Amino acid sequence: MSIVPAEAVAGKTGESRTVPEPRAVTDGDDGWPAALAPRARLLPSLAAVYRAQLSRARVARIPLLFVATFQSVGIMILMRGVVDGGAEARAVVAGSSVLVVAFVALNLLAQYFGQLRATGGLDHYATLPVPPAAVVLGAAGAYASFTVPGTAVTAVTGSLLFDLPLTHLWVLVAVIPLSGAALAGLGAALGLLAPRQELATLLGQLGMSAALLLGVLPAERLPGPIAYARDLLPSTYGVEALARSFDRHPDWPAVVLDLAVCAGVGVASLAVATWAYRRAAVR
Repeated sequence: MSIVPAEAVAGKTGESRTVPEPRAVTDGDDGWPAALAPRARLLPSLAAVYRAQLSRARVARIPLLFVATFQSVGIMILMRGVVDGGAEARAVVAGSSVLVVAFVALNLLAQYFGQLRATGGLDHYATLPVPPAAVVLGAAGAYASFTVPGTAVTAVTGSLLFDLPLTHLWVLVAVIPLSGAALAGLGAALGLLAPRQELATLLGQLGMSAALLLGVLPAERLPGPIAYARDLLPSTYGVEALARSFDRHPDWPAVVLDLAVCAGVGVASLAVATWAYRRAAVR
């Protein structure tokens, strides 16, 4: 074995080779640094987050959706012994149907975001090049989507139980997404603003209880101060719109007005949830 002297590496003339200095990554031959990729747009990011959340929660949320539906149907059966019909029956069926939305979109979403904040899961979303609104809207939309079959089953069951017409149940096409957006935004905000995971769970449970007591019970039976609190609950306007649709001749301008208010509350609650997400993600 022979050892090659270091001088032989320099070449035959004895000249030493110079190692070229590393250059910055360029976009071409002009010498300028390569441009960064553009930030993801809202709608494609929203669709991606929605599909990911829907796939992740599909197996875990189906049993909970069954519990929410069974709970609402059980409440209507109990109220059947107290309420015979009329406006009170319409309020019970509408409130029980929207209660399924409150259980999933408000209660479970508050727990989910509270858990993400407590375990550091928000750091994963913070590293993604997606707008904060896409994360909140995608998760809210996925959770609200799970309420569609349960809400429809509850509304049909209640209509048959209280002899209400099924003609205008197509209003659920508007009631479910608008109520779901309002309640999901509220649930996400509660989960993100709560300082501890246990408090987020408690706030979610209290919100669902408020939707139960203030939504299912007829408004005429509530005391004055509690009736004002009912007007502040986002799901109230979805309940009112659905209850009006059970009339033989619904007051459609009033239904549209209730849905418009529900949509406005939904936009406001989702905006607050987006602000809460930004606030929690930078901490």
